[in-house]
Amino acid sequence: MIELVRTNDLVLISALEALLTAADIGHFVADGHMSALEGSVGFLQRRIMVETSEFPRARQLLIDAGYGGDLKRD
Repeated sequence: MIELVRTNDLVLISALEALLTAADIGHFVADGHMSALEGSVGFLQRRIMVETSEFPRARQLLIDAGYGGDLKRD
């Protein structure tokens, strides 16, 4: 799996998950439990992960939906 987005914004995560689900792109939100355990400090970000083979399609989907600025930078 490869990281697509890293953020603490729960609304953004929810929106991206809805887009990925609608496009039938398998994904996983990593570090969700750890981020919740650390409280409101915000130093642990959640990561949206997709299969390596789906990465180009997922990336283009988010760009087309206007979320290109939220994508992980290399």
